[in-house]
Amino acid sequence: MSQISLVAETGRAIGSGAAKRLRAAGKIPGTVYGHGMTPVSIAVDHRELRHALSGPAGVNAVVQLDIDGKKQPTVVKELQRDPVRRSVRHIDFIVVRMDEAITVDVPIVLEGEAKALLAEGGILEHALQALPVNTTPANIPTEIVIDVTDLAPGDVVRVEDLALPAGCTTDLDPDTLVVVGASTRAAVSAAEGEGEGEAAAAEGEGSAESAE
Repeated sequence: MSQISLVAETGRAIGSGAAKRLRAAGKIPGTVYGHGMTPVSIAVDHRELRHALSGPAGVNAVVQLDIDGKKQPTVVKELQRDPVRRSVRHIDFIVVRMDEAITVDVPIVLEGEAKALLAEGGILEHALQALPVNTTPANIPTEIVIDVTDLAPGDVVRVEDLALPAGCTTDLDPDTLVVVGASTRAAVSAAEGEGEGEAAAAEGEGSAESAE
């Protein structure tokens, strides 16, 4: 589990103009809520926020948010980015309890090289980038790793095939595709061409035998 402290400034002005001025000053506007507390408008330092979320846990890090001198364990609920620059424009934190389960999206990472698949002109399709996982904040996994070394054309990995860490579950349909060993169109065309060639040869041999 990754934890880090972050100071949240309260009493910020509301509105797009105020938010723009905050960002120009190196601050990110945000909101914190959860566990019955009235939502509080806050601002956090851009550099400190980037540092807080740049560790192995990324946006799933448990952030001890210092709100007017009182620290609250939180996780990022929503992070809004500029569609072009990808810079953070607004952030929502939700207060959590370390012994209560929450749902977070955990990145799915592919490991290894599917040599048999690549040798046959296939491609590796990463169908599901992150898995919604139910677990306590203390047990949030950094990532879920899938070894694709032995993946061959036609092979698939589904949610039901994933080995989740202890204390983690998911509500996603077990049949949901995660990784697919797919053949490229070129490979399929080549295979079809070989099949047609073999069929034509067999037909030619049959015709020759009939002529005899």
